[in-house]
Amino acid sequence: MEESAPTTTPSTQSDGSAPAPEETSPQVQQPNPLFWLMIGILVVYLFLFMYRGPRKKQQEHQKMVSSLKKNDRVRTIGGIYGTVLDVRDDEIVLKVDESSNTKIRVIPSAIATVLSNTKQD
Repeated sequence: MEESAPTTTPSTQSDGSAPAPEETSPQVQQPNPLFWLMIGILVVYLFLFMYRGPRKKQQEHQKMVSSLKKNDRVRTIGGIYGTVLDVRDDEIVLKVDESSNTKIRVIPSAIATVLSNTKQD
């Protein structure tokens, strides 16, 4: 008489449920907290320097415009040179031509630079 080995199929267990999966996949490690700290520092660094530059320029421009007075020579953002005749809150009156007494009105943000008071040729 021949004895046969018991046959069991690996796809099911005796109670009919699927076999427990073997743990062959590696465990996922949690990132190092220092990594997140460095990412946070980088974000803060970028935020500060991205907004600090334009804000500083805006404050310097505001200071320059608020210090304007009559007879200051200025250049506008459009490249027009003129002499300040009147400074108001919302506009600045410039004299752009001495011979014809031509005047223009510009908004304060249109002033690019204040030139020295010496005459330019």
